[in-house]
Amino acid sequence: MATIELTKENFEATINTNDTVLLDFWASWCGPCQQFAPVFEAMSESHPDIVFAKINTEEQQEIAGHFQIRSIPTLMIFREQIIVFSQPGALPPAGLESIIEKVAALDMSEVRRQVVEQGMEQGGQA
Repeated sequence: MATIELTKENFEATINTNDTVLLDFWASWCGPCQQFAPVFEAMSESHPDIVFAKINTEEQQEIAGHFQIRSIPTLMIFREQIIVFSQPGALPPAGLESIIEKVAALDMSEVRRQVVEQGMEQGGQA
């Protein structure tokens, strides 16, 4: 599956209707973004069960601002509508493959439990 372009119009639906979504926050003027693009595209071809989406931070400033993207490229991964990975910087193919494998192996029941616990802790401190 080729990469798709996300905008504020299709962002929520894409996240909510797919199990795993990899996001590449990028900009046309960013050299490392341009170098990472073929890696991201090639990985999308070898993982057709995962949605690979690109977000142009210049055109989609609202999305980039919402996620406080300060450095590009930034890779973010949603699994079952939960952010399970977020890191700035380009990755080599082996590094991206390793992260995809780790995300696939996550026990999402445990992840959801941790999210609830964190929410309760933060709520108690307010």
